[in-house]
Amino acid sequence: MAFNSLQFILFLPVVFALYWYVFKKLPVQNWFLAVASVLFYACWDWRFAFLLVLTTLSSYAAGLALERVEKRKLRAWISAANIVANLLILGFFKYYNFFAESFADLLRLMGFLPDFATLNIVLPVGISFYTFQALSYSIDVYRRKLPATHRLDAFMAYVTFFPQLVAGPIERASNLLPQMLRQRSFDFERAADGCRQMLWGFVKKIVVADNCAVAVDMIWGNYTTMSGLQLLIGAVLFAIQIYADFSAYSDIAIGCARLFGIELQLNFKYPYFSRNVGEFWRRWHMSLMRWFKQYVYIPLGGNRRSLNRTLFNIMIVFLLSGLWHGANWTYVVWGAYHGLLMCIALLMGWNRHYTSVVAAQEWVVKPRELCNMALTFALVVLGWIFFRSNSMAEAEGYLSHMISHIGETTVTVGYRAMFYSALLLLVDWVCRRREHVLRLNFGGLFQYRWGRWVLYYGLVFLIIYELHQSQQSFIYFQF
Repeated sequence: MAFNSLQFILFLPVVFALYWYVFKKLPVQNWFLAVASVLFYACWDWRFAFLLVLTTLSSYAAGLALERVEKRKLRAWISAANIVANLLILGFFKYYNFFAESFADLLRLMGFLPDFATLNIVLPVGISFYTFQALSYSIDVYRRKLPATHRLDAFMAYVTFFPQLVAGPIERASNLLPQMLRQRSFDFERAADGCRQMLWGFVKKIVVADNCAVAVDMIWGNYTTMSGLQLLIGAVLFAIQIYADFSAYSDIAIGCARLFGIELQLNFKYPYFSRNVGEFWRRWHMSLMRWFKQYVYIPLGGNRRSLNRTLFNIMIVFLLSGLWHGANWTYVVWGAYHGLLMCIALLMGWNRHYTSVVAAQEWVVKPRELCNMALTFALVVLGWIFFRSNSMAEAEGYLSHMISHIGETTVTVGYRAMFYSALLLLVDWVCRRREHVLRLNFGGLFQYRWGRWVLYYGLVFLIIYELHQSQQSFIYFQF
């Protein structure tokens, strides 16, 4: 059940009403939320709902066992068994064909003629997200950073919480689980703010991302016949598409959670205004990078050891990040590319620069910062070409054709997408100090209720107007 579907528009108010007016007390409220979330997930494929429940129950049991066992070695074995079991499930469904085919290709290069059987495996929606969320709990319990919960209702609601179940943000147990353990009360102001954030998320998805998707698909599908300028525009439009699409899902998830009295972590902070790659990764898919930092980078030694070891740790994190996104060498190359950029930033001493909002007290950015933003955006767009391509051959072909035909300036598609992309970036720039765009400061016309409602209705009509376009699923559903 996608957020941009009629099913969800009908599902949400029913669940909201039952949650607050029928199942008002814990633990019944948590059980209802868990059941509703599993039903939400089962709308894609009911068979994989059992996989979600299995992951949840195994991590819950692992937490109880880790709490009761005092011997360090046995606790390590329990934790390792739970991690391996969950990663094996993830690996089978997501990477079996990738590794089998890659190994077969390697053997062919060595002169052998292997005949590996590959399976037509359907990837369960959101498996990477809920697996990482469940693992964060058992790892924190093993480290004694979090007490094991004995309440299955709260734990089920924590792992399966439907707003962020299939595409994040990836919540750590220390943030979300305590909210499931305490009684929640309805807060009108919080719910209203959640509705505004959801509205802006729908604008980004339906108006911007879906229009960009139509142009990008057309350009990528016919790149050998396109001009160099058209291919450059296609790469930029994909950068806008993936940002508008993924941040839209995060906005809808965070806003929807507020309707249920739950606060989720911020996942995007206007990343395309970053002034170097280090700042970009502090603003892009923040929940995933926090996960890798806590459970991969720091355990590997972080930056506490030699410079070479730090560079190695960075590359491991970004290679795993690329592989996390999908079973394709294009994702691995994309991860390695960003890992290399981060290593260069570390060697040049740039990685910790720019921790505040760009031009925080000004409307116009300084020329040096503008150049840094443009360079960072160009580097990120280059990486997105590999991310978007279906194969390394396609990525190489797209890049080579774009460079060799850069003198050709014919543009035939993407005008509508370019207009909406420019408008999105302009609005983001004006609102870059806010947590989300529609968290209004109530100045000017917005100090009047009629001014705010004109804006809200205008955005709703814009969404309805653009619904005739080809509706696209959220990009990160495939991860």
